[in-house]
Amino acid sequence: MNLFPKEFDKLKADLAKAMLSLPDVLGFEYGAGFGVATARGSQNNDAFVSEDGAVRTRTNRHGGMLGGISSGMPIVMRCAVKPTSSLPQPQDTVTTSGEATTIETKGRHDPCLLPRFIPMAEAMTALVLADHGLRQEGR
Repeated sequence: MNLFPKEFDKLKADLAKAMLSLPDVLGFEYGAGFGVATARGSQNNDAFVSEDGAVRTRTNRHGGMLGGISSGMPIVMRCAVKPTSSLPQPQDTVTTSGEATTIETKGRHDPCLLPRFIPMAEAMTALVLADHGLRQEGR
């Protein structure tokens, strides 16, 4: 059950939910991200400018999303993907009864999840953008 109607959904929140639903994603940020936590408001401000008849911002610290909608600037987001933990080397673990033991994973395992992550992230981004585009058309 969704407690909030679709009118309260924000593009950045939906992108974060989509990315964090992918396997092994532990973090999400957009725009200047966590870097703004130590910045002053004057340092983080995205001043509006007019270039070739188009209104945009001088910088894109907001990552292309303002007030929950796209600003028309490029959408910039980053995900933290954890390294694979299934390594072909002995690792400490416990049995179901709590006894200390070791385990060694056998078989083919990717040493890096990143090559598989990129197309999944691109597909999830496309789905979220299409969904928001369709919502806008339906208004």
